[in-house]
Amino acid sequence: MKVKFLTLGCKTNQYESNSMEQSFISHGYEITDTLDDADIYVVNTCSVTNVAERKSRQMLRRAKDKNKDIIVVACGCYAQVAKNELESLPEIDIVLGTNEKNNIIDAVEDFIKNKNKISLTSDVLHQEEYQEFGTTTYTELTRAVIKIQDGCDRFCTYCIIPYARGKVRSRKKDEIIKEIEANVKNGIQEVVLTGIHIASYGKDFEEDYGLIDLLEDINKIEDLKRIRFGSIEPKYMTEDVVERLKKLDKLCDHFHLSLQSGSNDTLKRMNRRYTTEEFKESVNLLRNAFKNVALTTDVIVGFPGETEEEFNETYNFLKDINFYEMHVFKYSPRRGTAAEKMPNQVDGEIKEERSKKLLELSKENELAFNKKYLGQEVEVLFEEREGKYFKGHTTNYILVYKETDEDLENKMLKVTIQNIDEQNRVIAE
Repeated sequence: MKVKFLTLGCKTNQYESNSMEQSFISHGYEITDTLDDADIYVVNTCSVTNVAERKSRQMLRRAKDKNKDIIVVACGCYAQVAKNELESLPEIDIVLGTNEKNNIIDAVEDFIKNKNKISLTSDVLHQEEYQEFGTTTYTELTRAVIKIQDGCDRFCTYCIIPYARGKVRSRKKDEIIKEIEANVKNGIQEVVLTGIHIASYGKDFEEDYGLIDLLEDINKIEDLKRIRFGSIEPKYMTEDVVERLKKLDKLCDHFHLSLQSGSNDTLKRMNRRYTTEEFKESVNLLRNAFKNVALTTDVIVGFPGETEEEFNETYNFLKDINFYEMHVFKYSPRRGTAAEKMPNQVDGEIKEERSKKLLELSKENELAFNKKYLGQEVEVLFEEREGKYFKGHTTNYILVYKETDEDLENKMLKVTIQNIDEQNRVIAE
C-alpha cells in the first residue's frame, strides 16, 4: 500500500513526519508524492494560527474528492486540540494526537481490518517522558534537523501550543549525540537543533544539564562542521551563556530571538517574560561576542489592545535593533487562549497596514546587511541547484548564489560576493 504525507507547520513536525514515513517503510508500505495513487493520506496538522488550522481542515476534507477510497489520517497539534471537531468530519477516518504518532501503523492496520473510525488522543499536559521517534533523521536539503525536546510551559496568552504539546520533556543527551554521529557518517556537515521551546532543554532532568552543555558536547563531534539551533528565548542569552557560546567553533553566527512586540505594555499582555530593555541586553551580548552575527526575529502585529502608540514603539524598537530579517504575523485569535477573550481586538485592515510597514523595514534591513559583504570572501555550504545557479548559506545565514555547471551539493566552498542582482539575490563568483 502507498502512503502520501502532507506536513504543515514547524521543523519539529517535519522531523516527526519523517519518522512516521520511515515507520511505514519498515512495515512494507511505500511513500508516494501524489494523492491519486495513494491508499493512505496522513496530514500532520498545525495549530499555531487560524490559517494553519484552516489549511489543515481543507487538506483533510479535499482528499476524498480526488480519491474516494483513500484512508485519511489526521495527526498532530490540530488533531490534539480539536479532536471532537475532526472526529465529526466524515472525510476523516483516523484522528491521532501529538503523543499517538508513534502508534500510527497499529491505528492504520486496525482501521484496514475493522473499518471503524479511530480516535486516539491522550492528556499531553500530564505527559512526563520525552517520546523517542526512532533513529532516522529528517534532512532538509544538506542539513539534518535534530529534535532535542518537546513541550512548553510559557503559556503566552496568544498561544495554543502548550495545550497541543504538553509540558517540557527533554531528550536524553546520548540519543541526540548518537543521531548526529550517524548523520555525520552519512556525509551531513550541518545540524539544526529543533524543539518546541529549546531554551527549556534539560529543565526536567535531575542533573544540572541544559542547552549550553548539550551544545558543548555536540561541538566535540568529529567531522561535524556546523551547528545551528532554532528560535530561542531571548533571556536565555545571559553573559555566562554567550561567553560559552563564542568558544564553540562549529556554532553558526545566526540567532533567531523571538521578540513578538517592541512595546513593554504589549509584551506584558502577551505574558512574554522579558522587557524590551532585557531583550536589547541579549542583543548587545551577542553582537559583542560574534563579529558578523545575523539576528532574526518573529513579530506579531495587531495583538488585542495594541494602540497606534504601542505599534510605533514596536516599529522604532525594531529599527533600533536592526534585525537581519523579521517574520511578521498578523494576530489571529486562538480558541482556548487568554488573548481570545481580551477586549479591544484590532481591526483586520489595521493589522494589514502594520504588517506591510514591518515587512518593508525587514526588506530594507536585509538588503543593507547583504550589501556589507560586497567584495568579501565568505564560506558557503551549497545545498541545491536553481536554474544556472547553485545556492547555499553562509554561517550567518546569507543565501548565496553561484553560477556554475558543477554539482556543488553538500560542498563547502569559499567564494567572493560579487553583486546583488535585481531580484535581491546575493551573487558570488
